[in-house]
Amino acid sequence: MDVELVDHMGDDLTVVNAARVSFGKKKEVFDFSDTRLIKFLARHNHWSPFGHCSMQFHIKAPIFVARQLVKHQVGLVWNEVSRRYVDDEPEFYIPKRWRLKAEDKKQGSSEETIEYNVDGSIEYQNLLNAGVAPEMARMVLPQNLYTEWYWSGTLMAFARVCNLRCAKDTQLETQQIADKIDEYGHSLFPCSWVELRNSNTE
Repeated sequence: MDVELVDHMGDDLTVVNAARVSFGKKKEVFDFSDTRLIKFLARHNHWSPFGHCSMQFHIKAPIFVARQLVKHQVGLVWNEVSRRYVDDEPEFYIPKRWRLKAEDKKQGSSEETIEYNVDGSIEYQNLLNAGVAPEMARMVLPQNLYTEWYWSGTLMAFARVCNLRCAKDTQLETQQIADKIDEYGHSLFPCSWVELRNSNTE
C-alpha cells in the first residue's frame, strides 16, 4: 500500500487570512496570535477557513480499503483506475498472517493470527484468455485486488477522514492509509492540522 503526496495548496497563514478577511485584514507572517485564532476556529466548528487549503494524493491500496475510504465524500474528489480499460496482470494484497475474528466485538479482528494462502487471479486470466472483455472478466476479481486513485480535498475534509479512520477500532489496513495522510497533514499544516484533529476528541 502506498500514499504519495502529489500536490498541496496553502498553509496555516492561508487559514488565518481566510478568517481575517471578514474584518478586511491580511497578515504576511504567521505568529502566536494566529495559533490562538486557529484553535478558536477549530474548537467552534468554523470550518470554512480550513477549506481554502488542500492536499492531493495518489494512493494504491486493495479494493476493500478503497471502498471504506470512498464513503467520505464531502469536500473530496476521487478518480480511480478502471479495469474496464486496464487488463494488465492483477496485483493482490496478500497479508502474511490473517487476523482472527474478535470474540468481544461485532466488527474488527483480534490480535490472534493464522497463516493462509490465497490466489484469486486464475479465473480472471482464464476468462481473458478465452477472449472475454476486461469489463466483464473483472467481475470475478476479489476485493484484495489492488486499485489506485487520485484523491483531492480540502484540509477540513481530510481531517474528518483521519479523525475517523486513524482511530484504533478502524480496520488496520484502512488505518494505515489514514495514518500516512495524517503524517502529511501534520507536516504541511502543523498548527491547523493539530487543532482539526484535536477538535474531534475533546
